[in-house]
Amino acid sequence: MECLLDRFLRYVRVDTQSDEKSSSLPSTAKQLDLSRLLERECRDLGLDDVSIDEHGIVMATIPASVPHSAPMIVWNSHVDTSPEYSGTNVNPIVHNDYRGGDIVLPGDRSKVLKVSENPHLNELFGKTIVTTDGTTLLGADDKAGIAIIMTAADRLMQDRAIPCGPVRICFTVDEEVGRGIEGLDFTKLGGVCGYTLDSGGVGRIDTETFSADLAIVTVAGRNTHPSVGKGVMVNAVRILSDFIARLPRQNLSPETTDGRDGFLHPYQISGGVAEASCRIILRDFETANLAKQKELLERIAEGLRAVYPECRISIETRKQYRNMRDGLHREPRAIPKAIEAVRAAGVEPILDIIRGGTDGAQMTERGLPTPNLSSGQYNPHSPLEWTCVEEMETAAAILVQLAIAWSRETV
Repeated sequence: MECLLDRFLRYVRVDTQSDEKSSSLPSTAKQLDLSRLLERECRDLGLDDVSIDEHGIVMATIPASVPHSAPMIVWNSHVDTSPEYSGTNVNPIVHNDYRGGDIVLPGDRSKVLKVSENPHLNELFGKTIVTTDGTTLLGADDKAGIAIIMTAADRLMQDRAIPCGPVRICFTVDEEVGRGIEGLDFTKLGGVCGYTLDSGGVGRIDTETFSADLAIVTVAGRNTHPSVGKGVMVNAVRILSDFIARLPRQNLSPETTDGRDGFLHPYQISGGVAEASCRIILRDFETANLAKQKELLERIAEGLRAVYPECRISIETRKQYRNMRDGLHREPRAIPKAIEAVRAAGVEPILDIIRGGTDGAQMTERGLPTPNLSSGQYNPHSPLEWTCVEEMETAAAILVQLAIAWSRETV
């Protein structure tokens, strides 16, 4: 069996950054590079029903090894990496036998993985840590999940004495831009429930995500040469800056919230004097609160319209995903089986929530209950992203135990 680490290092070197401004599916053609590689590797493992569609979604099946008809479950991870930081020429650095202390990243020595900011490192003395070189993200979100799934599949195929029912593997594209299931054929996918491998740490079982929307605020102004701008120019950049400055920071921004707190997060601005726009993500664990956040944006816009009557301010909102909590009850065995598997792998399960989203949130909304499991990723979307190989190995062991647990059920 191939080493999990070898798989992971191979996957992260493939640039799969998605693009939220693209309307194609996948949003970037380079995601297909990894999808095609995974299709070939699934065939090499001897999996059944291997396919890749025109969107780059890969499916395959680990065949059952038990004689009775056991229910099929789904394992999912996504191939794309975040648009927020470069995924080009990823140079993963393997730190064997970690001896503690801060880790200076060699490609940009101003980037330091600090223990004070990553206290979990104190628990990983002697383990194998993988970081970036400081110039790109790592891509553990979610190529750690892919490596874990492929490793678990390899083990189940190599040792057919391990009892398992059918397990459907599904690798999606464009999760990072909220379009991970856009081209997914649920009839072809099947399964009574799914599990995404897209969480940090080890032993976590995430049963809630944020509910999420995107707001695009556009300010239309009027441009002219600045030498004759008095009384004529309407500077959209200044007005948009005023809009952003009026967003509440305390208790409603990522910088000042945690736990179950929601937030408004302006993360991208573009444009010039004639027109400027800003993208703002709206997040809350209670879906009804998203409407309140939209009302707040409209109040800010209305106040600015009174101050700058010559401008036009529009706000477009788009639904992204909803809290998976609302649909997990459709398969009441999904969470108990995950708890059973984590304990069988020698880990105490941690029921948790995600201050973000997964493909599983949208899968759950579409009728496939899909909680989220640990894949050992930390600091995603960042040049300080890292993972622990031993935690990924534990996640692969948990998947094997999950297959065993479901093999005891009958359809």
